[in-house]
Amino acid sequence: MFEKILIANRGEIALRIQRACREMGIKTVVVHSEADADAKYVKLADESVCIGPAPSNLSYLNIPAIISAAEVTDAQAIHPGYGFLSENADFSERVEKCGFVFIGPRAETIRMMGDKVSAKIAMKKAGVPCVPGVEGALPDNPAEIIKIARSIGYPVIIKASGGGGGRGMRVVHTEAALLGAVTMTKSEAQAAFNNPTVYMEKYLENPRHIEFQILADQHGNAVYLGERDCSMQRRNQKIIEEAPAPLLNARLRNKIGERCAEACRKIGYRGAGTFEFLYENGEFFFIEMNTRVQVEHPVTEMITGIDIVRQQILIAAGEKLAFRQRDIQFRGHAIECRINAEHPYKFTPSPGRITSWHAPGGPGIRVDSHAYNNYYVPQHYDSMIGKVIAYGDTREQAMARMRTALSEMAVEGIETNIALHRDLLLDAAFMGGGTSIHYLEERLARNKDK
Repeated sequence: MFEKILIANRGEIALRIQRACREMGIKTVVVHSEADADAKYVKLADESVCIGPAPSNLSYLNIPAIISAAEVTDAQAIHPGYGFLSENADFSERVEKCGFVFIGPRAETIRMMGDKVSAKIAMKKAGVPCVPGVEGALPDNPAEIIKIARSIGYPVIIKASGGGGGRGMRVVHTEAALLGAVTMTKSEAQAAFNNPTVYMEKYLENPRHIEFQILADQHGNAVYLGERDCSMQRRNQKIIEEAPAPLLNARLRNKIGERCAEACRKIGYRGAGTFEFLYENGEFFFIEMNTRVQVEHPVTEMITGIDIVRQQILIAAGEKLAFRQRDIQFRGHAIECRINAEHPYKFTPSPGRITSWHAPGGPGIRVDSHAYNNYYVPQHYDSMIGKVIAYGDTREQAMARMRTALSEMAVEGIETNIALHRDLLLDAAFMGGGTSIHYLEERLARNKDK
C-alpha cells in the first residue's frame, strides 16, 4: 500500500480524497494555488505545496508543477479527483513515466474513452447499446453528410468527438440547417478541444440521463454498483442526482450493468468509471464514459456501503477487488443536491466571503464540503461549494430528510442555489420520479416571469 499520495485537485473532492487516505493510514500531500492557501484540506494535509497563482492554467492544470511537487515530497501516487487533469491522458502518461502511480485508468484507456467516436465503436463491440448514428467521424463531403442525416432521421445532434461537460454539440431539426450546424460545431470543437472531429447521432427528444458506476481491477475483475439518475440538469450540468433511478425495471438494470462490467473486462479497464446513458421508452443508449470518480459518487456509496475512493486507491495499488457482483447489495435510496455559490434562478456566480455557514445534520444526512465560517469562495473556479446527501429506506424518506436538511442549511455572505433545491424537492413532477433531462430548463422558462 502507498505511504503517501499527492492530491492534484481542490475543493470538496480534495477533502474527500484526504479523508479516505487518513482512514487508510496514508499520508497526503495537497497542491494548491495561491487562492486556495487557506482551504480546510490544505490545513489538514501532512504536507502542502503551492503550485502557482489563482488561474487554473497556471496551477491546477500545470503538469510540470504537479510532478515536481510529487518529486520533492516523495509521494508515490497521484489522485486527480474530477475535473482539471483527471481525464487528461497526457497527464496520466507523464505521471507513470516519472515513476508515480496514477490513481485512475491507463493513458491509452483514457484516450480511447475520451474520444467519443472511438468510445462508441468500443462499446458497440462490447455489446453496450448506443444511440443510433454514424459509426465514425463525419466525412467532409456535404452530400454524404446529408445522406447520413436522412438515414438516421431528424432531429439529429452533431457532437464534438473530444467534447464533454455539455459543450460541443448542436441539435438540428431540418436539412436546411444541417451543413451550417456541422461547420459551426467543427469550428467550436477545434477552438475548445483542439480537435475538429464531429459525429452525428439521433437526437432523443425526451430522455432521462442514467449512469452506471463500475469498479474494475488490474486482474480482470469488474463489477457494477448500480445506477444513478442525473436527469435534473441545466445546460447539461447536473443539479440533483439520485440512486437508484426511479421507476427502472430491476431486470433491465442488471442487464445493462452487467454489459458495462463486461465492457470493462474487454477493454482492460482499471479503476472507477461511469457509463453514461440516455434512457427513453424503456431503452438505454450509451453516450460516453467518464474515466474518473464522479461528483455524485456519494449516492452510490450510500446505497451500497462501498467507499469508491478507497477502492480507487486499492485498485491503483494492485489489489484485487475484495467482492464479486453477487456480494453487492442495494439498500434504500439516496439523493444528492449540489450546493453552488450562485443566484438560485439567474445562476450568476457569487464568489466572496461566507460570513455564516451552518450545515444540516440528522439521520441519513451527509455533507461533503470544504466550506466553513469565514471561508472565501474564489472567483476562479467552479461554483460548487458542497453537496448535501440524504439517505432513506425509501425514496420518500430520502426526499423528506433532504427537505429537512435544506430547511436547516444556512449560508450567509454569498448567494447559493439552496432556494432552488427547496423548490425542486416540493415539485410534483420530481416527487413522482422519472423527469427528463429537459424538465428543469422548461420549468425555469415557465417560471422566469413569476
